[in-house]
Amino acid sequence: MALHAKIDMAVDLVTFFHPEFWGVGNHGDILAFAESKPELFWNKILDTVAAAGLRGIEPTFSPFNWQHAIKTFGSVAGFSRAMEQRGLTLASGFFADLEHGSDIADPAVRSKLFDLVKAYAEVIAACGGDAMVVGLPMRRTRDAEPPLFVDLPYAQRIAEVINELGALTLRNGVKLALHTEAHSVFCTSRDVDLFMLLTDPLYVGFCPDAAHLLGSGADPVAVTTRHIDRLVVAHWKDATGVMPFDIPIDASIHDSHQAYFCRLGAGRVDWPAWARMYRDHNISGWAVLELDAAADPLSEMIASRQFVETTLLPIIG
Repeated sequence: MALHAKIDMAVDLVTFFHPEFWGVGNHGDILAFAESKPELFWNKILDTVAAAGLRGIEPTFSPFNWQHAIKTFGSVAGFSRAMEQRGLTLASGFFADLEHGSDIADPAVRSKLFDLVKAYAEVIAACGGDAMVVGLPMRRTRDAEPPLFVDLPYAQRIAEVINELGALTLRNGVKLALHTEAHSVFCTSRDVDLFMLLTDPLYVGFCPDAAHLLGSGADPVAVTTRHIDRLVVAHWKDATGVMPFDIPIDASIHDSHQAYFCRLGAGRVDWPAWARMYRDHNISGWAVLELDAAADPLSEMIASRQFVETTLLPIIG
């Protein structure tokens, strides 16, 4: 891949969460494979990313997370070497522990959360990265009792914690960026405006995910442009349309999302407008390509990279 002066391409490792790629029957079998053959698991991931012509990775949830990688390679330095040997680096790290469940008002939960974030920031920095992407809690299903209202008091409680986490990661030179996840409390156009208002721009940045924004009924380019000064890293991902807001929000929510995601350029995101936004605001940095659970991640990553190279980079200039 020819290097571009402004844009480097990476991939979020959720891309590899498909049983067919691993020759197993279901998602549980992927977890078992990773535990029983950890070196094969990670070497296959890193070799595939390198073969696709990308330059970075974004670790995500287990077993594609930083803890499992460090355990496999023996140390942070070992993980970093494994990437470097393939011409790869850690572009950013996704932190998923806020998305589901825990009550951050509980001091014990908050203490554990801060310890995890501190440790992760240290790993990201040691591996050459400078961004931690954070997903906010999921909403409740719309007809749930009691309902969850993402109003000002609720958002203020979350924002207080996010500000503190941003200050914590910054001590290691790592910028915290909020990720737009469909059916989370940070998915609609209004949600983004609300949390961007309540978080301190000196400590908290923005990671727009084009597919999740479009899937939540928002215009990815318009929303990102409004907060372009907060942009730290972005997930370049496509979707076929708006997702229903009445999808049950439970353990299967991310499986439900996959029906709406597609290869970069095959959906409804206005990518030429996205590229013009990058050009007009002189944005540079990582484009994290994300292909939720691809059966053939190599061909999908190559196709996405080629779409960026042939269609979008000429616009960005």
